[in-house]
Amino acid sequence: MSGIGRLDRYVLSRTFIGVGGALAILSGVILLIQFVDLSRSVGVRADVSVAQLFGLTLLKAPALVLLLLPFVFLFGGISAYVGLNRRSELVAMRAAGVSAWRFILPSALAAFAVGILAVAFLNPVASALSARFEADRARLMENYLTDAPKEVWLRQGDERNQIVIHAKARDAVDGAVRLRGVSLFIYQKNKDGIPQFKRRLEAAEARLLPGFWKLTDVREATAGEASVRSDSLSIRSSLDSESAMERFSSPEAIAFWRLPEAIRGTEQAGFSANGYRLRFHQLLATPLLFSAMSILAAAFSLRLVRLGGLGGLVGAGVAIGFVFFFFNEFAGALAGADILPLFAAAWAPPVIALLSGLTLLCYTEDG
Repeated sequence: MSGIGRLDRYVLSRTFIGVGGALAILSGVILLIQFVDLSRSVGVRADVSVAQLFGLTLLKAPALVLLLLPFVFLFGGISAYVGLNRRSELVAMRAAGVSAWRFILPSALAAFAVGILAVAFLNPVASALSARFEADRARLMENYLTDAPKEVWLRQGDERNQIVIHAKARDAVDGAVRLRGVSLFIYQKNKDGIPQFKRRLEAAEARLLPGFWKLTDVREATAGEASVRSDSLSIRSSLDSESAMERFSSPEAIAFWRLPEAIRGTEQAGFSANGYRLRFHQLLATPLLFSAMSILAAAFSLRLVRLGGLGGLVGAGVAIGFVFFFFNEFAGALAGADILPLFAAAWAPPVIALLSGLTLLCYTEDG
């Protein structure tokens, strides 16, 4: 058993070397493409230096690398197993009576573990950097297309009240959300749970502080009564600065650990949280997708070189990887349009990829 253990560790180390090489190459390509794209979209519209563009590129790149990590395991695994095959090491393993399942399983489990780490730790970091990227890009381009609409709509609520917030512009000052030209429409739920309009507030500015909105230059209008003016007014808020900024962001820009809170807050405010739920399930399915790609890489690379056709199988494996990637994106789009159930759209692609890899591996190994 100790010999088999050493063999497993050797194959696993070769697999990680292949995955590391694929990660380095893919990261370099992403940095180059992203830098060129930002040079075209930001550099020609704002007065920015090369260093600033490169800084924006570094902020955006981690999210893109995480998105394409399944390809890293696919390409890295193919590279590792093809290398073992060409050096006749697979022939020696087969001659020693070692089944492919014995050294593929550790690689698949390692890919699963990396998927857990990517979701639990790398995803929050990438989400924070993406939020910083969006803020920095907006700051650099704030003087471009100044006539473009900048209106903001927010909604917050609890079991008793619902508040719809409209503002003409927003920005962030010292980490706090500030809205200008603000209208607040306050509703109160009746005994049947139906919101009924109670009052409207108009304010020159609203700043979100811990637990409340601080309004300045306020005019308050209640149904059937004259409007009342005040210099300042505080309104209780269920939002904090981070969750308020998340309302302006796509589900992909929200960290994994904050998605359940975003789902609860969005539904409590009366909005659909399908986008957040889909993203949450897709992240939960990520470790399974990584493991499936690792198994697919092995399934398409174990054919012995002397039998011929290895290059065609490797090309087919790469093509299948792209097919599953676009299938995953397509399923998400169908779920966003309420055509597919969210759970099926998130879990079907990795499950199908895993079953396909296992089926091909059974055919290749056991005939």
